[in-house]
Amino acid sequence: MTAAAQGPVTAAVLVIGDEILSGRTKDKNIGYIADYLTAIGIDLREVRVVPDVEEEIVAAVNALRARYDYLFTTGGIGPTHDDITADSVAKAFGVGIGEDPRAISMLLERIRPEDLNEARRRMARIPHGAELIANPVSKAPGFRIGNVIVMAGVPAIMQAMLDEVAPTLSTGRRMLSATIRADAKEGDIAAPLKAIADAHPDVSIGSYPFSEDGRFNTNIVVRSRDAERLEAVRAAVAEMVARLHAAP
Repeated sequence: MTAAAQGPVTAAVLVIGDEILSGRTKDKNIGYIADYLTAIGIDLREVRVVPDVEEEIVAAVNALRARYDYLFTTGGIGPTHDDITADSVAKAFGVGIGEDPRAISMLLERIRPEDLNEARRRMARIPHGAELIANPVSKAPGFRIGNVIVMAGVPAIMQAMLDEVAPTLSTGRRMLSATIRADAKEGDIAAPLKAIADAHPDVSIGSYPFSEDGRFNTNIVVRSRDAERLEAVRAAVAEMVARLHAAP
């Protein structure tokens, strides 16, 4: 990764594919990308899912790349007729697209020349001016153009591509977090937790209910980029929880 930026570095994820929207395929990439970006100091701010429709992809790419520092896309770069992500991204940027000799060379590391049919050659069609993202799993590359990073939808391949591109990304200060178990229902802590949140508007505080052994409970998560501020608010929340359980 490059040196940490002064302010937060932001990102969005665009998931592309009719199979996600229909429920035939269950997305496994969003959570992985969110965890990965958080760990390296990039804030994931938005996720969208669009069908395999060119105008939908183009509109989403242009909206999200303008709003955030990075846009990560998954899906739609395979060999079939409905894999139209590369063409759509090229259209969004107003550039041409064609077979990239670098991509052909990558494919030939895994595919025999006589097996490189028209369908497989589709995976070598790259928008003009894009940088390739190596794919150590199946060799068909992703690509990066501007601040848009185009990756495969298959989780193992997407993860490998993300590892390839991560060292080139600008990052911000990592978001730190602390979790306090309330041993109380969310409704029991709402009012005192709001008071703490109002007193510390620069620190994110969230409450997350869960069920355990048939009983409702709550985890309180405090998040900040400043370790001292994080600890101060964590201590305030822990004190609030202790007072709640000490009350008659």
